[in-house]
Amino acid sequence: MKKILTSLLTAVLLSLGATAAAAQTAPKSVIHVVTVAWKEGTTPEQIQAALDGAQALPAAYKGITRVWTRALKVQNAPGTNIKRTHAIVMEFADEAALKNYADSDAQKAWYKLYLPIREQSTTHDITN
Repeated sequence: MKKILTSLLTAVLLSLGATAAAAQTAPKSVIHVVTVAWKEGTTPEQIQAALDGAQALPAAYKGITRVWTRALKVQNAPGTNIKRTHAIVMEFADEAALKNYADSDAQKAWYKLYLPIREQSTTHDITN
């Protein structure tokens, strides 16, 4: 009987520990994923300026913690004639940081580089 109780207690403690570990590893940050199709005639230099502008956002807006701009693969939807060639990923500290980024000075400054050359984009915001 003592072995059964010990085993049961051990199982409960392991289960609680696993739940606590999962809660600690699940970030509260928000990943903002943008896939982009550029306007016809956009030069590689204009695209690079927009990507460099995105890379500079963490310095301009405290709520952005990381930015990725080197897409290894960008999948396009079958049957569409819009070809997305780049992805821009921003990590926001939390949902409030993402919400407050809209219409911020940092977003407005980056949009001066990005919006004139963007044909179309798709955005996904992901968190735990």
